[in-house]
Amino acid sequence: MSEKSTLKILVLGGTGMVGSAIIRTLRQNGYINLLTPTREHLNLTDQLSVRQFFEVNRPHQVYMAAAKVGGIHANSSFPADFILQNLTLQTNVIDACFLSGVKRVLFLGSSCIYPKFSPQPITEEALLSGQLELTNEAYAVAKIAGIKLCENFNRQYGASKGIDYRSIMPCNLYGPGDNYHELNSHVIPALLRRVHQAKMRGSSSVTVWGTGSPRREFLFVDDVARAAVFVMGAAKDLYSSVTGPLVSHLNVGSGSDLTVAELAQTIKSVVGFKGEIIYDSTKPDGTQMKLLDNRRIAALGWSPVVTLHEGLVRAYDDFRGRVERLEIKL
Repeated sequence: MSEKSTLKILVLGGTGMVGSAIIRTLRQNGYINLLTPTREHLNLTDQLSVRQFFEVNRPHQVYMAAAKVGGIHANSSFPADFILQNLTLQTNVIDACFLSGVKRVLFLGSSCIYPKFSPQPITEEALLSGQLELTNEAYAVAKIAGIKLCENFNRQYGASKGIDYRSIMPCNLYGPGDNYHELNSHVIPALLRRVHQAKMRGSSSVTVWGTGSPRREFLFVDDVARAAVFVMGAAKDLYSSVTGPLVSHLNVGSGSDLTVAELAQTIKSVVGFKGEIIYDSTKPDGTQMKLLDNRRIAALGWSPVVTLHEGLVRAYDDFRGRVERLEIKL
């Protein structure tokens, strides 16, 4: 039997945007022995339940894509929830991986881990070099803790136990399965929803939070899923050639950015909205610029394949389909 049929792979967060994309990518690559428990079947904030699940199922690899996520409004309004839930669930999972003998883990974080005023493009060495952006500090602190948890398990037990826990830090993600909540979504799903509503209602304008001047980098979710599977499967010597004991994570980005205003105009075109985009400068902009330096993962042989325009078309098709199926109520 081939390794792809016998390797038992656990994907946590499999109903979310990133987790479901990882599952799609694994299946496309021929992996069939997948464990994909839902939140109803496995509560990751319950340490005992997590340990029991790992003890019974004994996965060989674990993709840690489960997290409490949200946009600026959600992060600003519920910071205690974001830091507590993320710290709890990721600690429970990594602890259970170690106790049950899982040799390889891929932990997914976010580019918000980096300081607000990092030199651009942001290299992996920028981690912990300055003050975080206040609007998502709680989430960022939790993700930094996850990176360091994986990193220090490797430092202490890598040689003696043969474990190899890896981390990737994607830029802003979007695509099928995104969260389109009216208040708690990220910028692309929020704009797709708002512009679509304006088009359906025949409105003359759409209001966008902030000045429109911040620059953002975006990556289609299937591209980050490809990166996750690629990094998980990379030989240890190869991965070690671009990482180190104290800089063990990899950036995953598209390599280019654009202003929020340019993004809004692109979404306006994709949706077919003919009205005006208005910017509400009383609302926060967040970090002014956040472009990742992705030379390390590029050196391993990975690069994105989906352009922003193509990705937005696919995301909008997914959004409209979910509206038609009443999964999203406008």
